[in-house]
Amino acid sequence: MLKPWMRWWRLLPRNYKNMVFLTGKKKPYIMAHRGNPTVCPENTLASFQQAVEDGADIIETDLHLSKDGEFVCIHDATVDRTTDGHGPVADKTLEELRKLKAGCGFEGFSRESIPSLKEVISILPADVALALELKIDGFLEEEICGRLVDLLKESRILERTLIISFSLPRTQAMKAVEPGILTGWITLSRKRPIKGPDLLGPAWPILMANPLYVLWAHGQGQAVCALDNQTDSRLWLYRFLGCDAVLTNDSGKTARKLRRNR
Repeated sequence: MLKPWMRWWRLLPRNYKNMVFLTGKKKPYIMAHRGNPTVCPENTLASFQQAVEDGADIIETDLHLSKDGEFVCIHDATVDRTTDGHGPVADKTLEELRKLKAGCGFEGFSRESIPSLKEVISILPADVALALELKIDGFLEEEICGRLVDLLKESRILERTLIISFSLPRTQAMKAVEPGILTGWITLSRKRPIKGPDLLGPAWPILMANPLYVLWAHGQGQAVCALDNQTDSRLWLYRFLGCDAVLTNDSGKTARKLRRNR
């Protein structure tokens, strides 16, 4: 429990963009990194479902394109690390990708495969948001961005979708096609907030080096999500700094620490 004097950020003007699709939920929001990869194979339907059950506010996943142009959720450019297959994602059709087993390293998940974005969207409750990390430069193309926007609109999830990337041009390309979509920029090194994105995702050392990062971003109208592969050990810091969201590899553990299990 934070002492009253540690909640200093509540005295500041709250005029920054506040991911309105999560209005009514407590901060910091829990962003489940690739679902819950601690207990399930990453970026599988089982992993996303587990994160939802854990109490995650936002499901984060990675987006690639299959050979036949379908949006698929996998982190790497190849299937080697997370499936029993080999080769680039872009060289395989959606049907071929679905035949691969994505439960490698986890017992009891032999039926899991690489999901399409449509499949992921279909299991999300109406009160859970979606964060899509664009992994390839194909998302610089207007046609591909347009197809993604159309899919999000048809699925009635555009308003609660956040487009993120380490590549600013990729998010800008999406914004050019759909100005109303929320975008986020991830960085491992830049110590000062840049202008433009709706959300900034600095790696945790940046917040240690620049304790005013969150305040600075809020002053520019931006939300902040801390990137940390050991979120729970520094959760106190992110709450103290006023981070809007935290990225976690164990949504269940983070939710328990925040006393927010469903």
